[in-house]
Amino acid sequence: MDLPVDILHWSLSILPVVVLAFLLIQLRWTAQQAGAFGIFVAAAIALFAFRTPLDTLAVAGAKGVWDAIFILLVIWPALLLYQIMDKSGGYEAMRQGITRLSKNELFIVVALGWVFTSFLQGIDGFGTPIAIVAPLLVAFGLKPIYAVAIPIIAHIWAKFYGTLGAGWLATLQVVDIDQATTMATAYQSAILIAIQAFLGGFMVVWMYGRWPAIRHGWPLVLIVAAIQGLGQIAAVAIDPALAAFLPATVALLALFPLARWKRYALPANSIVDRPAMLTSPVEAIEEKSPPMGTAMAFLPYIMLSIIAVGTSVIEPLRQALSAFTFGFPFPAVSTGFGLTIPGTETYSALRPFSHPGAGLLVTAFLTWIVFQSRSYFSKWAQIAQKGAKSMLAGLIDTAVPASVPIIAFLILASIMKHSGQNEVLALGISAVAPAYAFAFLSNGIGVVGAFTTSSSTSSNVLFSDLQITIARLKDLPEATILAAQSAGGTIGNAIAPANVVMGASTAGINGKEGEIMRKTLPWTIVAFLLTGVATVFLVIITA
Repeated sequence: MDLPVDILHWSLSILPVVVLAFLLIQLRWTAQQAGAFGIFVAAAIALFAFRTPLDTLAVAGAKGVWDAIFILLVIWPALLLYQIMDKSGGYEAMRQGITRLSKNELFIVVALGWVFTSFLQGIDGFGTPIAIVAPLLVAFGLKPIYAVAIPIIAHIWAKFYGTLGAGWLATLQVVDIDQATTMATAYQSAILIAIQAFLGGFMVVWMYGRWPAIRHGWPLVLIVAAIQGLGQIAAVAIDPALAAFLPATVALLALFPLARWKRYALPANSIVDRPAMLTSPVEAIEEKSPPMGTAMAFLPYIMLSIIAVGTSVIEPLRQALSAFTFGFPFPAVSTGFGLTIPGTETYSALRPFSHPGAGLLVTAFLTWIVFQSRSYFSKWAQIAQKGAKSMLAGLIDTAVPASVPIIAFLILASIMKHSGQNEVLALGISAVAPAYAFAFLSNGIGVVGAFTTSSSTSSNVLFSDLQITIARLKDLPEATILAAQSAGGTIGNAIAPANVVMGASTAGINGKEGEIMRKTLPWTIVAFLLTGVATVFLVIITA
């Protein structure tokens, strides 16, 4: 292999990422448009600058599509369950159940803005938590800027392992690591991401009422953050795909006993200055009573927990479900510079019955049967007076825009890998960055990737292979550097343009995106620095 590591080829290697950033941020193209154009740029560079034959490009593109299937099998069932809950009044039942728990305003802000948002991220993701919670916080009396900034920051910890591990599954599709490194990556990712749970909780409380709120709310923050952050580390041992969903669910259920604690059951009169709240009360909104109670609204997630945990820990069942596999053969391909990708008889075999999406699909089907038998859909349609858009139409409207960019980014990442562009990028960075300096800054690559693509999953798809290559060149622990990439990808979502725009639109403050980012940027910087320090510490103790 004789890859050209020079300024010209290094600049060309990073050009697809720069073009993506320019199209998404400056020209405000959609992720679908930018991703498709990015494929064209990466393919042209591969063809003319990296001597990549057309058959190599074809294999790279086909592998990218196949890799996307693993993620789409989670996204579509997850969004189907969201449609079922939304059109039955399930989410409204949850919201009303939470807001009636306590008379303590800070407790409700934490419950809705942090705990409920994180719960939604654990199962739905793809912007759903912000779209649901930001308007609820505005209705509760928060200033719209804070109603968007708080949930954006608060749910960051659940991004990587959320949507039943979509980000984790995507990462595994683009890197070649052994089982031991895989599990080490899972644990170390959870350790680094735990920083975000604690930091996010304290930031929510600080935004609400500064130091008086911190003094009043610190026990609540520590309890919830411990359930989420430490629970995520523990849940990795069961199944990384459940690592966000399980602790997020436990944290949500923990609100009920916490609301009985006198400290958080009654108003916090010591908090006088509340910069996040409107000075005048928000106009009362007539609540529509959902056709189900809070307990019934939680039923789908109880079923999902039982199915997911059962299929992970009951060994005979797990083996039976994993027995059937399916994959495609791919030939060996190479480039004119001597980079060779070996062939395989079964590339990245899919186990459809043990895949996380299977449990989601079964849960959605059972939920639909139960809710339909109780006429929840027709009752809520009459109560809420919503439009007549069908569940299928709603699913297509949400799932297609989420699916196309994932397919595009995975094809783009595969082309960059098969043509040697990732290798040249890694060799160039390795030549100028000292090992520990790179370890400290490695999560910054994830931050930039998420800022550019507005997706932690896309950030990992684009840069995980690059990070692994640099780790090998610098003799750094692969698991630690990949974990830093994953943690950085989640951090970058706090300033991701698409997230901010979505939040602003649902809160009714279009044009105020800059003000929202001024609230989330300081947290992003602190999280990046703390994660960098923690990464260096992990490198030292695991090297």
